[in-house]
Amino acid sequence: MGRILAIDYGTKRVGLAVTDPLQIIAGPLATLHSEEVLPFLKEYVPKENVEEIVLGLPLHADGNLSGPVEALRNFETALKRLFPAIPLHRVDERFTSKMASDAIAQSSKRKLGKQDKALVDRVAATIILQSFMDERSGPSRI
Repeated sequence: MGRILAIDYGTKRVGLAVTDPLQIIAGPLATLHSEEVLPFLKEYVPKENVEEIVLGLPLHADGNLSGPVEALRNFETALKRLFPAIPLHRVDERFTSKMASDAIAQSSKRKLGKQDKALVDRVAATIILQSFMDERSGPSRI
């Protein structure tokens, strides 16, 4: 079994999260400048046996893409070219940055500063990945 990698794409920073090899736990991996992401993934994905990629989509309430749509589409196209054999899943990422900021602020009991934006991106990617894993596993039978 291989890892699942999640990407919270932004034109400045990109948050990455990944599962353990058994796909049980999602955790933050890195925050990179958008220009560094594809070279990083080209090395990381084969080395860590990534078998699926989850790309967060920033959507409006009506379901249309928000933000820099063309940049996101170009990034998605580049991912598909770089890893044609790896399934790429698109996941709604609405509110993940807000959820990440709230979780970090609550756990640290302080306001987030500018230096914490990279942490927010990593945590948002982790939330995206965890929601993908939760949706895939279906309702709990406890």
